[in-house]
Amino acid sequence: MHSDNLASTRDDMIAFIEGHGMKRIPGHAGDDVPSIVWDDDENPDSWKDFVETAKAAGATFITMSEAVLEKEDVEILIEEVQDQSYSLDMESSSSELDEAQSLVNQVGRIGHIQLGFAHQGIMFLHELSTEWYERYQQLLDSVDDLGSVVFEDEDEDEEP
Repeated sequence: MHSDNLASTRDDMIAFIEGHGMKRIPGHAGDDVPSIVWDDDENPDSWKDFVETAKAAGATFITMSEAVLEKEDVEILIEEVQDQSYSLDMESSSSELDEAQSLVNQVGRIGHIQLGFAHQGIMFLHELSTEWYERYQQLLDSVDDLGSVVFEDEDEDEEP
């Protein structure tokens, strides 16, 4: 279980990476890059093992990115969830709206950190997220999924 703000973990990561004589590059490996995600959810300090593995693999740098929840992001999400509830009148929209509104308490906090290093054409990644950030992503996905369904239905109605 991780705290609600990964800022102190990020600071520890920076010190640990630099302590191993490695450089940090601000960057995020996207979905289009061949990658392997480090899978050790049981160990809260598995990122240390990841950094040591990068060094053992001969990496001289590690990419590092973080996601900070911005006020505008929460406002947009709340708006989209409200629009969704008006268009579909779903009971679950009420709880989703409550969840979206509760994210206001997380504004300014780091919810996700990604570390990465390239080795033999593959990007090795370590990702760390808070529970609220994972739920934020789920809410975004549900709003996006609904939007594509609504637009697909409208397109089908417009065909001659």
